Amino acid sequence: MPLEELRSEIDRIDDAMLKLFKERMDVVREIGRLKRETGFPALDRGRERAMLCRLSEETPSELSGYVRVLFNTVLEMSRSYQAKESRAESSIIGRIEQAIADTPKLFPENAIVACPGTEGAYSQSACDKIFTLANIMYFSGFEGVFQAVDKGLCRYGVLPLENSTAGSVNEVYDLMNRYNFYIVRSARLQIRHALLAPPGVELKDVKEIFSKDQAIQQCGRFLKSLPGAKATACENTAVAAKRAAESGRKDVAVIASEDCAALYGLSVLSFGVQDTDNNYTRFICISKTPEIYPGADRTSLMLTVEHRPGSLYSVIAKLNALGINLNKLESRPIPGSDFEFMFYFDIDAPVYSPALRQIIAELEREASMFDYLGSYQEI
Repeated sequence: MPLEELRSEIDRIDDAMLKLFKERMDVVREIGRLKRETGFPALDRGRERAMLCRLSEETPSELSGYVRVLFNTVLEMSRSYQAKESRAESSIIGRIEQAIADTPKLFPENAIVACPGTEGAYSQSACDKIFTLANIMYFSGFEGVFQAVDKGLCRYGVLPLENSTAGSVNEVYDLMNRYNFYIVRSARLQIRHALLAPPGVELKDVKEIFSKDQAIQQCGRFLKSLPGAKATACENTAVAAKRAAESGRKDVAVIASEDCAALYGLSVLSFGVQDTDNNYTRFICISKTPEIYPGADRTSLMLTVEHRPGSLYSVIAKLNALGINLNKLESRPIPGSDFEFMFYFDIDAPVYSPALRQIIAELEREASMFDYLGSYQEI
């Protein structure tokens, strides 16, 4: 058959499939109504499994995989459609609506903010980008920031979450699993590292370089050019700069921001030592209570899913069916569990979007564990 005739045949089949899909969704809606009236559970895994087995047996082997994907998607859309029709109450949606009502229309210009490290840390630069004038309290580690916010010592905390070169800050993701908090804003900060050293130290003298482990990863190529120098990880780049300045050594250097040179009396041996100029770190600003400001168009969620094939695909299929963009997906092992993982999602959707509210209601009802981490704007 000529190409145009084949395309016409495809159009005819698509029209027939659309008609049948509409008929199927009408039946799905009626089944959902009957289940609500009779108290039957909305999800029947046995029925779904039997259906997929039957369809697989009736399908040529070369198409069986495609058929499973097709009907898994159809089943996911059917569950989503039933959930939309049920308009089930969601405690998290109520919390979101209350936060919108209670949050001022303008993001605060100043506040008491917890940051990891010390003066000159990149978290300070991120804090200065988020707040016009912040009263910063510094803590030695990431957990200190979470604790300061949790105990009410500081209203906000600023923490690095991921870097475009070195990837995610795993310790922060793990701490997210242990503390109750909400993200109220995020910021992307371009990171330009410099090699600093005490006055009089030259590049040829350097035997040891202090820095944060993430910064060391971001400067791998530069460090390879100094085979005689070992890299030593510190809890923070600014702390590393202070340590180098106070060491009294003449063979030590530090990878940190150029600002740290003036702060700690160090000399700049080399500028821009990061592997790429497109080196950005994303920071989050957290609070103990939910605050949702106008313009919030990103939402962060954490959840666990059933330990079975296709469970994560089911969540992603829901997002796809509702037209929601998945911006970030991170998995972290759950301590003490047998190969179970917590999944962290960033999704792009305005906080007022019906699609966002529907996905939250569905995940709250279906996920093994579900936690809403906030809706916010990234700057």
